[in-house]
Order: sequence, then structure tokens, then C-alpha cells
Amino acid sequence: MISFFRKIRQKLLQEGLPAGQAGKVINYLKYATGEIFLVVVGILIALSINNWNETRKDQIAEGEFLEGIKNDLTEDRIYIEYILNRIEPKIEAYNQLNKDLPLDYIIDKIEIDSLLGVYIFVGQRTFYPISGSFQSAVAGNEINTYKNKELIRSIIKFYNSTYSRLIENGQILDERWDRLSQIYSHQRRLGHFDQLNDTKFSLILDDIHFHFVQLQGYQTSLISSIEEIDRIINNIEY
Repeated sequence: MISFFRKIRQKLLQEGLPAGQAGKVINYLKYATGEIFLVVVGILIALSINNWNETRKDQIAEGEFLEGIKNDLTEDRIYIEYILNRIEPKIEAYNQLNKDLPLDYIIDKIEIDSLLGVYIFVGQRTFYPISGSFQSAVAGNEINTYKNKELIRSIIKFYNSTYSRLIENGQILDERWDRLSQIYSHQRRLGHFDQLNDTKFSLILDDIHFHFVQLQGYQTSLISSIEEIDRIINNIEY
């Protein structure tokens, strides 16, 4: 642009314009060049401000997303702890029924009935996560614009992998619990077992074992999920 005006100036001088007129043209060209320079600088400043505003908006959006994830995971952690507290008595009851006590229902009827009640009469809870913040960011494709790539990858992996497996394991556990509840619906309705002999007691343990194996694995998955939740929350706070 500057070289263009320089050529015009040189051409005007070569055409032999009067000194006064040539001076006016030169002054005009200087003025025009200055105006163009100011316009260009103004545009660059405007673009810089716009980019700064967009970056700031992205940072705010990312901060709100991470805060939402933190709140959701905190609530999830509380509920997982609640479920674990309900699982633990069942685990202990089965272990006592299967290992610690002699398989003699007649001798240990009161204690065995109590432990069977803990396992079969007490309801079951499984976990489903709060995923509003995550799903919203994924649906709007905003999650791909966030800058903290390592943290975002860990969050995506957690929801898409860890939580997905946990939900699937919970569904299997629910199916086995439904089966167990149906088998012993009469006892659950009455709130106690009829007189059992050792053979029937052993069959009950077999039915419980099918559920217990899945319950034990589910417990392990819940504990692992809490550990991952703690790591993600710590990284967000950091």
C-alpha cells in the first residue's frame, strides 16, 4: 500500500507539477496513508478484542462445565457411598452363612434366619449417575473446544467407560435380584422363613450365591468409581 502511494508521488513529480501543487498532493498522500494505517490498526485492535472476548467466553464456559461436573460427581459419590453401605451387610451375611457357621439349620436356626433376612428381605439399590452437565456439553459439541485436554479426556473416559460398565453391571445385578425376589416372594411377604432342614438351607445358599457373585463384583466397581471420582475432583480443584 505504501509503495503504491510512493509511485503516485513519484509520477506526479515527474510530470512537473508546480512545487506548491506537488506539495499539496504529497501532503494529501501522507494524510491518506496515515488514515489507512489508523484504519488497519483499528481493525487489528478490534480483532484482538474480539478474540480476547471469545477466549474469555470459552474459559467461562469451560469453568462452568467443570464446576457442573464437580457438583454432579460429588452427588454421585454420596449416593455410591449410600449403596455401598447397603451392600456391606449382605456381603457379611452371606460370608457368615457360607463360611463361619456350620451348615446346620436346626442348631443355628435363629441366627441363620436373621442372616437370611438381611440378605433376602432387605431391598437392593443400584447406581445411575447424574450426567446432565456432561451430556449437555457433549450434545452441544462444546466439550471439544475446552482447553484442558487431559482433564477433559479423563472425564469423557470416566463417563463413557467406567460409568457405562457400572450401569451395565447394575442392570445384571437387578436381574439377579429380581430372580431371587421372585423365588422367595412368599418368605419376603411373610417376613420370615418356614421351618427348613439342612437340604433346603443349602439350596437357599445356592440361590443366593448366584446373586452374591455379581454383588461382590459390583461392590468392587463402586469402590473403584469412587477412587476415580476423587481423582477427577482433585484435578478440577487444582
